[in-house]
Amino acid sequence: MTTFTEKVIEIIRDIPEGRVMSYGQIARLAGNPRAARQVARILHSMSKRHLLPWHRVINAKGKISLQNDESFNEQLLSLENEGVEAGLNGVIDLAKYQWIPSPRV
Repeated sequence: MTTFTEKVIEIIRDIPEGRVMSYGQIARLAGNPRAARQVARILHSMSKRHLLPWHRVINAKGKISLQNDESFNEQLLSLENEGVEAGLNGVIDLAKYQWIPSPRV
């Protein structure tokens, strides 16, 4: 596993309940600001194995990115169960719910 992948997994694990982060935000914190798509691939391939809270990761516009109705609804319900309110089409208020972790020392 690459250092980038390890960092991504650690960052996603640390997202608190009721908060969200974007793919790009995670990529930046993990050391590669241009790797948002890689974050999506890591989530897709490693969420179950590493018990990642995948539903807390959304796109930079505050939207749920999943296109499949079943997956979209699963993510929406998971977020709502944690107190995250979503507007039309799964839009989440980033000013209210985005998690910005403290810098790591």
